[in-house]
Amino acid sequence: MARIPIVYLELPSSDVAAGKQFYGSLFGWSFEDWGPDYAAFSDSGLDGGLNGDPVQRTKAPLAVLDTDDLEAMLAKVVAAGGTITLPIFSFPGGRRFHFTDPAGNELAVMQRS
Repeated sequence: MARIPIVYLELPSSDVAAGKQFYGSLFGWSFEDWGPDYAAFSDSGLDGGLNGDPVQRTKAPLAVLDTDDLEAMLAKVVAAGGTITLPIFSFPGGRRFHFTDPAGNELAVMQRS
């Protein structure tokens, strides 16, 4: 079975500007804004983002895994007992979906464009 790596970490943020200031000054991370409610970070060892959208952000950090076949992975998640919390949607750079595992942890799987 192919390994599916964690490639991105999304952190919920009620104030993206304050989050950028905090993580930038504390850890030296770099940021790229993708609108007023999202900033991607780099220079952290694992790429990620600060999600400030009150509708889209998760309640806890969101690990994002990478796959070459999003539809097949969605079917595998469901077959394994996961619950789809956000169906497949497009975002800058690809498509993804969110799911919860049997313990209630939310994760996402993406396929790059």
